[in-house]
Amino acid sequence: MRVSQSMKKITLPLLVFVLLSVISTHVRAAEKLTVVELFTSQGCSSCPPADAYLGELAKRDNIIALSLHVDYWDYIGWKDPYSLPLNTSRQRDYARTLGMGYVYTPQMVVQGLAHATGSDRNGIEQLIIDLEGAKRLDITISNAADGLKLDIPGGTFEGEMAKIFVAAFDKHDENDVTRGENSGHKLGHYNVVREMNEIGTWSGQPVSMLVTDQMIKMAGRNGCAVLVQSTRNGRILGAAKIELTPQG
Repeated sequence: MRVSQSMKKITLPLLVFVLLSVISTHVRAAEKLTVVELFTSQGCSSCPPADAYLGELAKRDNIIALSLHVDYWDYIGWKDPYSLPLNTSRQRDYARTLGMGYVYTPQMVVQGLAHATGSDRNGIEQLIIDLEGAKRLDITISNAADGLKLDIPGGTFEGEMAKIFVAAFDKHDENDVTRGENSGHKLGHYNVVREMNEIGTWSGQPVSMLVTDQMIKMAGRNGCAVLVQSTRNGRILGAAKIELTPQG
């Protein structure tokens, strides 16, 4: 079929418009961050595959992947150097909101609303797909002279109240395990939460604040995440992440 010059003139701009529309759509989709939290322990022999999978998730632009080491495995012969009682408490809070009567490792919680075994890649990928279209607050976090500037817009989530959490993490940690179920192995972990604090509340009105080192110890860490989480059902209404330059 012969294409006229006039059709060529129309087709090229149309093609450019379509391509730009597709690119724009992908950029917007990438900005909707889904939070995946892995509850893990170096004292758990079934956890290393989940730790490795979280490392893969951490590389995705549309995911905030966090590794939270619990302390209830520490008694069986190896104390996890990254375990925090606060992480265990957070997991138990999830057990209540998710209607579970127990906690376990490795567990991944997606967007605060659903969970699966951390090594169940197909199950986790499906949860990410199922929840990625959920409404999000467009949170921004940026570097400032005395800390991090945090901006949370106003919005309506059925009148929900939310807590604002900030987590400081290491992008990668590894060490030799000399006792316990993983004795003799060098284990690597990704986006290891070293501290998580509640720094405020959100009730539908815009919030703008400075996150300082007095609120969360950022010295020595190379990543920070902010989570706005419903007090009613644990749903994460919005999240943001930023790289830090380790100091000290």
